[in-house]
Amino acid sequence: MAEAAPVKGTRPEGAISESDASKKIREMFTLIAPRYDLLNHLLSFDLDRLWRARVAKLLHPILARPDTLVLDLCCGTGDLAFALARTGQARIVGADFAHTMLVRAKKKCAAPASDAQNKAATPMAFLEADAMRLPFADASFDLVTTAFGFRNLANYEAGLREIQRVLKPGGTIAILEFTEPPDNLFGKLYRWYFCEVLSRIGGLISGHPAAYSYLPKSVARFFRPPELASLMTAVGYKSVDYRTWTFGTVALHTAVRSPV
Repeated sequence: MAEAAPVKGTRPEGAISESDASKKIREMFTLIAPRYDLLNHLLSFDLDRLWRARVAKLLHPILARPDTLVLDLCCGTGDLAFALARTGQARIVGADFAHTMLVRAKKKCAAPASDAQNKAATPMAFLEADAMRLPFADASFDLVTTAFGFRNLANYEAGLREIQRVLKPGGTIAILEFTEPPDNLFGKLYRWYFCEVLSRIGGLISGHPAAYSYLPKSVARFFRPPELASLMTAVGYKSVDYRTWTFGTVALHTAVRSPV
């Protein structure tokens, strides 16, 4: 039996190259932006809010410093950026290559102060940028985060190297991402929900079924936590660690750029 090809990056249906994959991902997120937040909360039973809050809590020692500069990569509509900003005094920059996602992030940022879900204690900026070619100088950020976006990069190793480039020596990377749970009873139920229920409801509400059939396929094809940790180590990150939550359905990977 032939060995499976190594996972290099996302490959939406019909993509024939890395540039083609990136183009299709951008188009997909541009289309689903209007219902993106609603479906995230609905289909995760609001657990996505809990996961982001946990990330922010774990990163609090870094976020509490007023001189910390954070890049939230593949920020989408800004939910992780807002969670990080509410946790400390750090300055937050959100970046995404889907313009319609950023429009919604900026709108949420400008919402009335009574909207506790989205308001931050410090000013925030949202910029249109490709995660594979970031418009930032070397060693710019103390912390780079991404929530459910890294899996959509066309080349994972190149993405890790680009993040490493913009991190300051000793800076921290944090990747929150879906992962396949163990092959037990819960895992079987989860995969049934993810592939059959979530994809159909997401497609119906968003009006774009292909985007929500892509989701479970991309998770199934993505690295398992030890595999991503191994790649991060190979790229040169230090203190690589990960933890899984919610019965092994999501994983948070953390590491630091070498201090020298």
